[in-house]
Amino acid sequence: MHNLLSNLKITINDNIFLKDPESSDLGKRIVENSIFLIDEIGFDAFTFKKLGAKIGSNESSIYRYFENKHNLLVYLASWYWSWTEYQLVFAINNITDPIKKLDIAIDILTRTTTLDSNFAHIDEVVLKRIIIHEYSKSYLTKQVDLDNDEGYFT
Repeated sequence: MHNLLSNLKITINDNIFLKDPESSDLGKRIVENSIFLIDEIGFDAFTFKKLGAKIGSNESSIYRYFENKHNLLVYLASWYWSWTEYQLVFAINNITDPIKKLDIAIDILTRTTTLDSNFAHIDEVVLKRIIIHEYSKSYLTKQVDLDNDEGYFT
């Protein structure tokens, strides 16, 4: 069972990124370290230049993966909600009683987040803090309607 889950890939809308960060070690380091840096200094103070310094790479290498920091935030949020959906589907898949399904779903959505060993490069606990504090900023742009048309928020 662990082998099956270790091959699980959270899929994110291709319009959010330029190159899939899950496809390379650098992409995974970008995601991993952006989570810690956004948590540490906040989204407003976060820049690709600071992230590049943190991962020991130049700023332009990050732009190969994400057009801007807004898209990176949308990517992180999409990853978090897709991961939550995976947990929900996995937990209630074989349950027929709708009340029990609802109880399990509420438990999953409200429980304390713990690290998921299936995704070593993502700290889900820190990512949840970012979702709580910074997620609304993914909607607070002038191009939110265009982003929605591209499927960023589905």
